[in-house]
This record gives sequence, C-alpha cells and structure tokens, in this order.
Amino acid sequence: MRIAFMGTPDFAVPTLAALLGAGHDVVAVYSQPPRPAGRGKALRPSPVQQSAEATGIPVRTPLTLRDAEAQDAFRALDLDVAVVAAYGLILPLPILEAPRHGCLNVHGSLLPRWRGAAPVQRAILAGDAHTGITIMQMERGLDTGPMLAVRDTPIERKSAGDLTDELARIGAELMVDVLAKLDAITPIVQPDDGVTYASKIEKAEAKLDFTRSAVEVERQVRAFIPVPGAFFEYGGERIKVHAAEIGSLSGAPGTVLDHGLAIACAEGSIVPSIVQRAGRGPMTASELLRGFVIPAGAQLG
Repeated sequence: MRIAFMGTPDFAVPTLAALLGAGHDVVAVYSQPPRPAGRGKALRPSPVQQSAEATGIPVRTPLTLRDAEAQDAFRALDLDVAVVAAYGLILPLPILEAPRHGCLNVHGSLLPRWRGAAPVQRAILAGDAHTGITIMQMERGLDTGPMLAVRDTPIERKSAGDLTDELARIGAELMVDVLAKLDAITPIVQPDDGVTYASKIEKAEAKLDFTRSAVEVERQVRAFIPVPGAFFEYGGERIKVHAAEIGSLSGAPGTVLDHGLAIACAEGSIVPSIVQRAGRGPMTASELLRGFVIPAGAQLG
C-alpha cells in the first residue's frame, strides 16, 4: 500500500519498521518538529524522524495540519492509507478523509477504556489487570473511532516503560496484520459503556503520596518510570524511586520504619529497591543509605 506514517516517540518506531518490513511503500513520514534537548538545548529530531531519515524516507514536521497548504501537500501524496502512532497533532477532517482508506491509529489501550494522552500510565495507576493495543479508524472525536483489531496483554508488575515497549511491539505486528486483510475487516463501533479518559500526566503526580495505600504507592512508582520519575523528598533533596516492593511493616504515613528504607503508607508500607539522587545514576537503597543517611523515624515530605 501507498502509506504516510505519522508518529513521534520511540513507541511509534516499531510500527514504521514493521510497515517497511512488510513491503509497504511509505512515501512520507510526518513527525513533531525537533525540540530542544540536553544541557545545550540543541534541537533534536524525534525518534521517528531519526529512524525515517536513516532509511531515506522524506520527513515532514509541520507545526499544524490545520492550514490549507499543509492539507493540500498531504492530499497530493495520493495515499491508500495513513498510519498514525502517537503523532501528537490533531488531524483535521480534510487530513482524515484524504487517504482512500482513511487514517488508522495504533492506540495503547483496550478501547473504549483509556481514551486520550496517557493510557499506559493510567491503566497502571488504576490497577487494571490487562491492557493492550487497539487499531482504530480515526474520526474527529478523541479516540472514538470504530475498532479494526484488538490484542490484550497482562499488566502484572510491569513499569510504564516496559509496558510501553511491549505495546509498541504488539501494535506494530497488529497494524501489519490489519493492513494485510483491510478489505475483509468489519469495523466494530466502540460501546458507550466503559469509557474512561487518560488525561495527560502532570509532573506533580509523580510525588509519592504516602497517605495512600502501599498498593497504590507501588503503582505510582511503576506508572512514572521512566518519566517523569516517581520521587520523595528528604533533607532538601529529591530522591527518585525506580522500583519498590510492598513491605510488611506499618506506621504513620511517610515515616521511615527501619534502617532499610521501609516507608509507611496509609495501609502497609513500601520498600524502595532502586533509587536515584539528583545528578547521579540509579543505585540500590542500601548504596544510597551508605552516603545519604535517612534514619528510622524520619518523616518524608
């Protein structure tokens, strides 16, 4: 098929690679414009742009697709279909209607649950047992279009980073399967029951809330790794928590309960196992405590 691919982050890269591997003619890639990154704030192309340029595919990085010039340029590609994976720009109706088969989206949830910007993190925070990928025919609503294929996977105790990588692989495989039999698929309208919205993650949410149960706090840790990074504060420092276990001790919320960094929650406790001080690499909790004392009885902010 003659395809335009539209995506930006690492999540989208496997789908682009799978389309090329399946022999599709990807005539253009759309991605968010390069953003300042690193200490020098130099402009850095998105992972999708870097991947596309490495294979010689022309890349377009418009700030918007709402103007007539951008829409005419997209229409001139004479596409069979556009494949979208975490692109990050709203697609207006002239874009959605330009390809012969419309625009198909790789969405990281089991729709209609977790429509919106942060489906992986919200599924972990909510304690969902499963999530997955939905291939959806895009329309003007927010992730409201009919479903072409669904594949689920257990969440278990995966971090957001690990789960996103897994869903990226599943999405790539499922999109190729859908395109191979597109004419034979009957789209399924999303049910009205079970709709939830995955709002964008705010940095303030990553501060561990010990007034919640240990189960909920441990979900916070997994949901916010790798970004923005779950954390607590002590001694004027912000300590990121990359991994934690649920402990057996209990006490007043936010209190350090022993010399191994068990921290009391509203119900039970958590025991951080991998932590990180500002400007340093990840380390075990015992390594942290050798150089940064957090005594039993300390109250964490």
